[in-house]
Amino acid sequence: MRPTSARVRPGLALALVVTAVLLAGCPAADPDGDFRPGAADVGDTYVPGAGNGGYDVEHYRLGVDYDPPSDRLSGRAVVTAVATQPLSRFNLDLHGLEVTAVGVDGDRARHRRDGDELVVTPARGLAQGSRFTVEIEYAGRPGTQANSPLGSGGFLHTEDGAIALGQPYSAATWFPVNDHPSDKATYDIEVTVPDGLAALSNGVPGERSSADGRTTWRWSERAPMASYLTTLVIGAYRVQTGVHAGKPIVTAVPERLPATGAEAVSLARTGEIADFLAERFGPYPFDSYGGVAVSDPRVGYALETQSRPVYGPGFFRSGQPNFGVVVHELAHQWFGDSVAVTRWRDIWLNEGFATYAEWLWEEHQGGRPAQGTFELHYAMTDWSAPSLDPGPEHMFGSAVYQRGALTVHALRRAVGDQAFFAILRSWTAERRGGNGTTDDFVELAERVSGKQLDGLFDAWLYGTTKPAVPQPR
Repeated sequence: MRPTSARVRPGLALALVVTAVLLAGCPAADPDGDFRPGAADVGDTYVPGAGNGGYDVEHYRLGVDYDPPSDRLSGRAVVTAVATQPLSRFNLDLHGLEVTAVGVDGDRARHRRDGDELVVTPARGLAQGSRFTVEIEYAGRPGTQANSPLGSGGFLHTEDGAIALGQPYSAATWFPVNDHPSDKATYDIEVTVPDGLAALSNGVPGERSSADGRTTWRWSERAPMASYLTTLVIGAYRVQTGVHAGKPIVTAVPERLPATGAEAVSLARTGEIADFLAERFGPYPFDSYGGVAVSDPRVGYALETQSRPVYGPGFFRSGQPNFGVVVHELAHQWFGDSVAVTRWRDIWLNEGFATYAEWLWEEHQGGRPAQGTFELHYAMTDWSAPSLDPGPEHMFGSAVYQRGALTVHALRRAVGDQAFFAILRSWTAERRGGNGTTDDFVELAERVSGKQLDGLFDAWLYGTTKPAVPQPR
């Protein structure tokens, strides 16, 4: 994510017919009958109440129908998961929408709401290790989650459609979900809207179909994706499709904006910028490329929604192309998306590397060298504010972005270019599609470089005094 304020970053009625499939070799029931409820909170203090325990989601199949004039959404979600404990009941995160029916493995399940929690009690307990399928029908007028550190994250009704977007959460405003990056899953998304409107989401575009004045857009994301990285952008957009490096590339800008405006010109270099980053970070990790520019002023940031970042209007207010923000959000496809944080305290692993990518791009384009940008920010950094575990109120503060990037460059100076870029490529390769922590990264950096680096990371990430700059190798 990149806030605009910082230049350098800162109806659907379907039968409940579901087939349960058990993992090979797993028992049909827990031998002791010791079923117990899954946790109603994943335990991340940065996002109290977000996420749930007792299961791991493998796949979401979402079908939503949205009517912009009435701002009404109806949906059907099929969630395939594996029980990680003997499970008597479990929760899904869902904000505001009314649930009309729930089924688990083909049987109706009891359900109730507890605030933003959908509590589901299946007809029978779920054995540890068993794969189960949950089908939920729901509807209503989706809204936002006002307790987001960025303000109102979630589902924004716009003049001609809607935008579902936000960090650290937004998904629960439009579908039931285990809403925490520690539980990544694959997605199939179908969105039905009035003819003439686009419905953009993540991943590879599928076949569109139209009937009775409405069009269904289909998207598929086969790489595991954190829930906050899902997006839905509906409205009158000029959609450009093509192929880059053998993969589909989809970009879109509002029709009201000129075809040769700053937004379109900036997004047109998406493939080129992704190739530049791939040379440094390793192969591009997803099956599609793209980006969407939106014009709603309430979106005061850009967000690295997986394979298709969304860019708020403030980045193009000058009327000039803004390639820096495209670099930042595309860098997140490696750092933050493919390799996601396990807990939000480690968000510098996302933002520090994406900010550093901007420094690399500026140098590549003949501008200030990365060393010069490092020296500039080193001189003006408030060292009392940590990058690591900054506190939820400072998740998107300059210490996470700029001090995080300073740490990245300090590592480069300490180990030398060859080891530095080997570290980056090893991180993105070994943890592709997964998660990581700061401790994981430090351990890998030490293994690849052959150097002891605890002191360096301690000083640069959360020390309270200006650290000594490592001598270049």
